[in-house]
Amino acid sequence: MKFSGTDTYVATEDLMVAVNAAIRLERPLLVKGEPGTGKTMLAEEVSKSLKRDLLRWHIKSTTKAQQGLYEYDAVARLRDGQLGEKRATEISNYISRGMLWEAFESGDAPVLLIDEIDKADIEFPNDLLLELDRMEFYVYETKQHIKAQVRPIVVITSNNEKDLPDAFLRRCFFHYIQFPDQETMGQIVEVHFPNIKKRLLSRALQVFYDVRETPGLKKRPSTSELIDWIKLLLVEDVDPEVLRTKDTAKVIPPLYGALLKNEQDVHLFERLAFLSRRQGT
Repeated sequence: MKFSGTDTYVATEDLMVAVNAAIRLERPLLVKGEPGTGKTMLAEEVSKSLKRDLLRWHIKSTTKAQQGLYEYDAVARLRDGQLGEKRATEISNYISRGMLWEAFESGDAPVLLIDEIDKADIEFPNDLLLELDRMEFYVYETKQHIKAQVRPIVVITSNNEKDLPDAFLRRCFFHYIQFPDQETMGQIVEVHFPNIKKRLLSRALQVFYDVRETPGLKKRPSTSELIDWIKLLLVEDVDPEVLRTKDTAKVIPPLYGALLKNEQDVHLFERLAFLSRRQGT
């Protein structure tokens, strides 16, 4: 069982090493990196590559660790009991399995994605320490002991919105996905657009990285935004020469709305265009 990337996902050597190390160590893989670097997609591609089911647990600010195990609807049982419903006599009818329970009881170890764990309360990771370490938990309402038949492959993503507890970090194998260099990014783009002309790809990548490196930029465009931008360039049949124009009135790249996502960055490029025009006169 070894991950080596897929036809639709360009995995760097160090990323493949990290995934396989986490699998061998039977540790959760904690993945960090800039938004748009493919953290969530990694779990999808690991499941595809290893031919395993994928279970997704998307974390929100209101998510509690208990929801990953199970939830007991005591209010519904009380209501049904008052109405004389027969199902109210069986407490298991009011217990909903969480993603961890589903993963533990899967016969063939699935890939479990715990997505954006840093969005939850700071205590959320600590509340899952025992369950992720021993791969087991106890259901008090039904007196069941749930234990993983085979350890699932756990991929946990974080956008660094808050620091994670040390006790949680010790139980994970960590990998930071570096933003792709221009060569790797070219390979990623060609996966999405296999017939793209080399000249357009080269010009587009140059503009993209120039935009990312612009001093004062509030939000640097990510891989997903580059893919959207190139898709528009292809649809509009934009001439590659337009992307390297020397016209000082065209400092802002065409169809920039796919790359620049807030007014502060748009105003920054408008100021740069204005200064370029003044220097050109």
